[in-house]
Amino acid sequence: MRLNPFGGARRTRQADAVVTGAGSGIGRAFAVELGSRGGRVVCSDIDPARARATVDLVTDAGGKGFEVVCDVSSLNQVGALADTAEEWFGKPADVVVNNAGIGRGGAVIGDAPLSEWHQVLDINLWGVIHGCHVFAPRLRAAGHGAIVNVASAAAFGSAPRMGAYNVSKAGVLALSETLAAELSGSGVRVTVLCPTAVKTNILEGVSIGDEAVERWGDRLLRWTGRPPAAIARTTLDAVDRGQFYVVPQVEAKLIWQSKRLLPDQYTRAAGLLERLVR
Repeated sequence: MRLNPFGGARRTRQADAVVTGAGSGIGRAFAVELGSRGGRVVCSDIDPARARATVDLVTDAGGKGFEVVCDVSSLNQVGALADTAEEWFGKPADVVVNNAGIGRGGAVIGDAPLSEWHQVLDINLWGVIHGCHVFAPRLRAAGHGAIVNVASAAAFGSAPRMGAYNVSKAGVLALSETLAAELSGSGVRVTVLCPTAVKTNILEGVSIGDEAVERWGDRLLRWTGRPPAAIARTTLDAVDRGQFYVVPQVEAKLIWQSKRLLPDQYTRAAGLLERLVR
């Protein structure tokens, strides 16, 4: 008999979890960390080979894994993911990590093609909307659980030349805040993760199209990027404490505070920095 992961202090201990975008980066780190805590993890990804590789890592960490191919931009596929997970667990999931996402940037608004906007919003925002739409009612009916939505410091940082990505992550933040209010008192907790640079492959195979932006992006990742395992561990510990906002890095906290205390000055400074970088 499995222990109730929501009956003790460590709510993510031995949890039955679903992680989207589990084939690499932060998603894989969440899956492995949940496995190390004795959990059963449905590792969902659009790439079956990467999902299978994550399952092997979950098993090595001490958990049990099951791979499911899912394109989160499709509501039908997310619904099938929830059904498959529930069948495997024999009950609804305890923890859902809406993580799947892609990175894009480099062009200013008006120059960035609308096809890029649609692609980024379909995955980064609609993928999380689909996850919340499908899983939130199931967790609410169960009377316990946790939903973790992976946003970004881009949600409030609003750096130039990242329009589609910024908007997608700002939408995830607003969605999470709304969902947390709606689930208050239901026994279901919501946590939103807003990191800055994380050492993942989110930009693998992506050409930004601007050498200056790419150069500074590489430097930012090298100087401030944290390993995804540390981000996942910090976030799940925050879930255990019932914490809503997770802003894990010092620079993310500085952006968060600056934007709220000095919004006009922050925006002007962001524009000036972008011109200096170029």
